[in-house]
Amino acid sequence: MEQLKTYALMIGLTLVFIWFGGMVGGQMGMIVAFLFAMGTNFYAYYYSDQQVLKHYNAILVTRSSARELYDMVDRLTKRASLPMPQLYIIPDPIPNAFATGRDYDHAAVAVTQGLLDLLDEEEVEGVIAHELSHIKHYDMLIGTIAASLAGAIAMLANFGMFFGGNERERPNPIVMIAMVIIMPMAATLIQMTVSRSREFLADEGAARMTGHPEWLQRALVKLDNYAHQGVLHEADPQTAHMFIINPFSGVKQNFQNLFSTHPTTQDRIDRLELLK
Repeated sequence: MEQLKTYALMIGLTLVFIWFGGMVGGQMGMIVAFLFAMGTNFYAYYYSDQQVLKHYNAILVTRSSARELYDMVDRLTKRASLPMPQLYIIPDPIPNAFATGRDYDHAAVAVTQGLLDLLDEEEVEGVIAHELSHIKHYDMLIGTIAASLAGAIAMLANFGMFFGGNERERPNPIVMIAMVIIMPMAATLIQMTVSRSREFLADEGAARMTGHPEWLQRALVKLDNYAHQGVLHEADPQTAHMFIINPFSGVKQNFQNLFSTHPTTQDRIDRLELLK
């Protein structure tokens, strides 16, 4: 069912993308948008995981190079009835983690060195369980596709004025300008909504997987505190939604709650409290 939801979202965002292309560029705009959407979906589905891991300089580890961490992930995956994902460590002192991949057999979990250094074993297990819960529900693919198409819509908007199409195919210039402004914002809001709702579900899944909601609660408090003290190196807005804690939590922004990729840490802790 979750995989079907993922594909439905991919199709829905693709149709919105094509419709928007038609509005700014007529028939030619629809054709360009369709081809661009197909290419974006193909690349996001098959290659975005390796791109994001490379972006953060993630290092693949094995049981021999990180036995305790590997054994922990192996134990949790068996409990969740999942294949063992690839395991990566990001050489960064800021504690954080994310999951990526397109399906159960092509999934990866990445944690920063700071997370391993600053959290105790129970807290690390709570974080790993959270990321495995994302994998269980295909959240990493949904987030990747939503982010890719949000970026594609923004790119299309930037070049909207240069698309072909005759005057009859083009909308009123005022309408087109409004759409060029509104559509990227709408795509971003879709991405934010998808990410925020699924963080709650992943927290709940982690609590049930470990049987100890308090482990993740303690981890979230520490992660949030450290995120306010420094920004993860190489962090960028396009991948911020993937992390268990927004790497830009310490950056002051206008309308921060509206455009946040994550629910507030206190809201997440309160939800976990109900599971005890």
